[in-house]
Amino acid sequence: MRIVGLTGGIASGKSTVSNLFKAHDFPVVDADLVARDVLKKGKTGWKKVVSAFGDDILQPDGEVDRPKLGQIIFSNPEKRKLLNRVLAPYIWFGIFWEVLKLWTEGFKIIVVDVPLLFEAKMDKWTKPIVLVWVDSETQLQRLMLRDGTSEDDAQNKINAQMSLDLKKTKADLVIDNTGSLKDLREQFRSILVIVTKPLTWTEFGFSRRGVALFLLSIVVGVLTYFQRSLYASSL
Repeated sequence: MRIVGLTGGIASGKSTVSNLFKAHDFPVVDADLVARDVLKKGKTGWKKVVSAFGDDILQPDGEVDRPKLGQIIFSNPEKRKLLNRVLAPYIWFGIFWEVLKLWTEGFKIIVVDVPLLFEAKMDKWTKPIVLVWVDSETQLQRLMLRDGTSEDDAQNKINAQMSLDLKKTKADLVIDNTGSLKDLREQFRSILVIVTKPLTWTEFGFSRRGVALFLLSIVVGVLTYFQRSLYASSL
């Protein structure tokens, strides 16, 4: 099984690339959707966050007010670290569970879409890592336009993440999204060629078929051993 790590930064265009993977029938595990599920009212993650941040972050219906929580963590690095520390185990498990379900369905290539791939140390079990990169000025302008926020607010959100230039040095494959959508699609096609190359023996070994063949070989070995033992005892 090949687990492709897809990452980027806020307003870099990662979601567009994620949708391109989906359009080409690749299963995508979206960390943001997992995080939303973890924060649903009544779940353990929800309880931990409410305990850490208080009832002030809740909407009238009891759900977490995500924009309000976002304002708190983007303006306070310590609060941001606290939130990451509280939610990380549940998001990790959620992603693992989704990957496991896809594995049991027989998918050989799975894309995990994680904005904080490097920050959360999830890069250790994804290969290759695809980064959607833009220069800092383009990122800032796109974020201001997308969210309708001030330059200071947009810059605070960008600063809350590892810089795209640093991520670029850690990624295996980089999509430069400073150009047009057509340019991005052309680069994506090149990425597909690499991502869909035949599995290595190690990757095949972790695929459902690989595990099945491994277990089958053990069964055959055990049966052969007992068959020989029975034959020897009859002599």
